[in-house]
Amino acid sequence: MSLIHLIAPSGYCVNQQAAARGIRRLEQYGHQVVNQQAVARRFQRFAGTDSERLAEINHLATLPSEIDIVLAVRGGYGVSRLLEEIDFSRLGAALRARPQIICGHSDFTAFQLGLLAQCGTITFSGPMLAGNFGAEEQDEFTWRHFWQAISEPEFTVSWKSDAAAVRASGTVWGGNLAMLISLVGTPWLPPIEGGILVVEDINEHPFRVERMLLQLYHAGILSRQKAIVLGSFNGTTTTDYDAGYTFEEMSKILQQRLNIPILSGLPFGHEPQTVTLPLGAFGELEHDGETARLTLSGHPTLR
Repeated sequence: MSLIHLIAPSGYCVNQQAAARGIRRLEQYGHQVVNQQAVARRFQRFAGTDSERLAEINHLATLPSEIDIVLAVRGGYGVSRLLEEIDFSRLGAALRARPQIICGHSDFTAFQLGLLAQCGTITFSGPMLAGNFGAEEQDEFTWRHFWQAISEPEFTVSWKSDAAAVRASGTVWGGNLAMLISLVGTPWLPPIEGGILVVEDINEHPFRVERMLLQLYHAGILSRQKAIVLGSFNGTTTTDYDAGYTFEEMSKILQQRLNIPILSGLPFGHEPQTVTLPLGAFGELEHDGETARLTLSGHPTLR
């Protein structure tokens, strides 16, 4: 069983009941959860003051070797305020000497991409304490994929997609699209060449998703990738004003500008059902025109 260290570098955990349920559920499976005080910590809309949250991040460099997993409590907003003061050099050295499983998504993406850019550290974009492990009904798909991703040195995720057939390989990276966009032009965006970019978001209308993807296109980032995979983009609905402009139409328009494949449909992101992906791992993508398979390797696993 694992020793799990909680971290809350972003927003205050509004749903304290969900967080408590997540801790209880993990403990029922035999895991030990420490640093639980991070769940209730609060300053304004954040999970503590900037100095408290920064100290918690930098403390990862000195965690005892017994810690197996570092798990984000929730997302929200807050990591962007800390990036300049995070001691990436010290963190990178510590994580190279003693790799850990670091997992979260949403706002946590900014820290994860910063680690990848500054240190080459692979982390996992996957479930968090409150929203996933603390859900009223545990999603078996999400639970199974999480433990598979952090336990097996090579694993495959598969999903249905109606894109053209393709084969590609490279570094898998990305995460939350809005957070990735916020890092463009900064030292915390990994300069990935020939990668497989996987992105997701929530509460973003298709035109906003298009605008963010076009920013990556105009910055030359999309054209340097071998493939783009679109995960979950939920939380909005089109209206009569859109007049047929849907997420699928947006994807087609984007595909017309690019000579690399765009695949959609991956269950990844702000959903009860999500796969866990190691950001910075090596990925082999195969798509036969109906089913896509992404095989991942080179990531840290539980000891």
